[in-house]
Amino acid sequence: MAIYLNQEGYLTNVKKVAVSTKACTFQVMDVSSNKSVAEGRSGAGVFDEAAGEEVFALDFSGVRKPGKYYIQGDDGTRSHTFTVGDKIYAGLHKDMIKALYFQRCGCELKAEHAGVYAHEACHIAPAILLEDYMAGTENPETYDLCGGWHDAGDFGRYSTAASVALGHLLYAYKLFPESFKDSLQIPESGNDMPDVLNECLYELAWLIKMQREDGGVYHKLTAWSHAPFIMPQEDHDPFLIYPVSSMATADYAAIMALASGIYKDFRPEFAKEALEKAKKAWNWLENNSYVGFKNPEGSNTGEYDDVCDEDERFWAACEMQKADPANAKVYLERAKVYAEKVSKVDFGWTDVSAFGSLAVLTAEEGLFPAEFVKDISNVVFAEADRLVALQNNSGYGVAMKAQDYVWGSNMVVCNRGMLLVLCALKCKDVQADVYKEAALSQLHYLLGKNALDVSYVTGHGENAYKNPHNRPTASDGIDEPMPGWVSGGPFKAPCDAVAMEKIPVGTPPMKCYIDHVDSYSTNEITIYWNSPAIFMTAFFMQGE
Repeated sequence: MAIYLNQEGYLTNVKKVAVSTKACTFQVMDVSSNKSVAEGRSGAGVFDEAAGEEVFALDFSGVRKPGKYYIQGDDGTRSHTFTVGDKIYAGLHKDMIKALYFQRCGCELKAEHAGVYAHEACHIAPAILLEDYMAGTENPETYDLCGGWHDAGDFGRYSTAASVALGHLLYAYKLFPESFKDSLQIPESGNDMPDVLNECLYELAWLIKMQREDGGVYHKLTAWSHAPFIMPQEDHDPFLIYPVSSMATADYAAIMALASGIYKDFRPEFAKEALEKAKKAWNWLENNSYVGFKNPEGSNTGEYDDVCDEDERFWAACEMQKADPANAKVYLERAKVYAEKVSKVDFGWTDVSAFGSLAVLTAEEGLFPAEFVKDISNVVFAEADRLVALQNNSGYGVAMKAQDYVWGSNMVVCNRGMLLVLCALKCKDVQADVYKEAALSQLHYLLGKNALDVSYVTGHGENAYKNPHNRPTASDGIDEPMPGWVSGGPFKAPCDAVAMEKIPVGTPPMKCYIDHVDSYSTNEITIYWNSPAIFMTAFFMQGE
């Protein structure tokens, strides 16, 4: 028998349910006294398709006294230790944001801020256009594109990925500012701005450099091929500016418009510049139809290809409507057209349309027509109800079907948690608690209440994963990884060599994961897998 639960812990006055692989009676044991504080019997068995097993719920919601506990089954099986309290996610929240600082490119990470993970500045050489590199042009024109965050376990920087991560983070701050008061101990700490905005500004400053003079935005900045597993300052391959795409340009327009409103009280000059850049990108979109992206043959860095840009244009139109009221009529017309063609419920990078819904549903009353708001609200709440039903039917309380365990499945879990949070915010009745509980259940899954008994956040939980697919982690000679990194998680069709070797064919999707540095398809990290998790913890930290 095994007992799985949120290894980080549970808020005081919420529903608390662990999972057992066998029917049992159980006790909740106080760590300090080693005495039982509650007991119970497992519920009826539920077959969880994604895990391929029958599991049993252990409800211990009555345990509300702050402290450290573990659950013990009637055969002596013990769970991991967990905490109950009202301030239990602050450290997790801070670490997940600080992890982004460790992805900074183009600057030295000093020991006073980075501790043992300090390293020299990386990738400070100027970049060149892809076409000049491929043509072997002598003395090509060079561009200063230094800065930003490394996107993932590699050293590339990608406009769409940056915009999506920034979207999660800036909305988290906008909606839950009280959750971002702690210092991150980064170089800018102690100035007049919350550190999450300081960190986001580092990425935004780089992203501004990715806009071409005509308003289009370059798709990505990477080397021709991924670097070997070396420290970033040891990577001296030339960085290449890959062509403009309409997806990158629309995402850019959206995030710059959003940033212009958030930074106006802190950095008014930057806010003004961001809005002008957003308008410039929008004008490019108005004059250009879909422009896709594919890697040239032989180049293997992240592609971020997308066959549709209507969801990106929808998000851009909604944000521009809020940021540039002088031209609101045009933006609204476009938003209405695109709204008919997109899902409106996904916060991922291939489908960003839920950001448009978030913009509309959190806007000041009257900014969007009531009927338009109602239509979007109906779609969003219908999806939230579907997710609640999925969560209720899952033995592990996660709003996922077996087929939903795609590459980066933990992003899907967190993005669905975000949608549930949005609905909890918009409800004015008891249904809000239903959505809130369902969203929290996604966080429980991420932190250990899953079929592998793994906390998918480094440094958080007794059985937190330790070997992310991340070049600095693998190359710095330090045993413990940087805390706060969210793993991509189980992938129903693992495709890297080590995962295919170690995970038997036919393994249930929730168990298709391996904590190995070489498993890029199940254990990589990325900025936009951390960012929706940060959004969720920001929501649940309110009032702490």
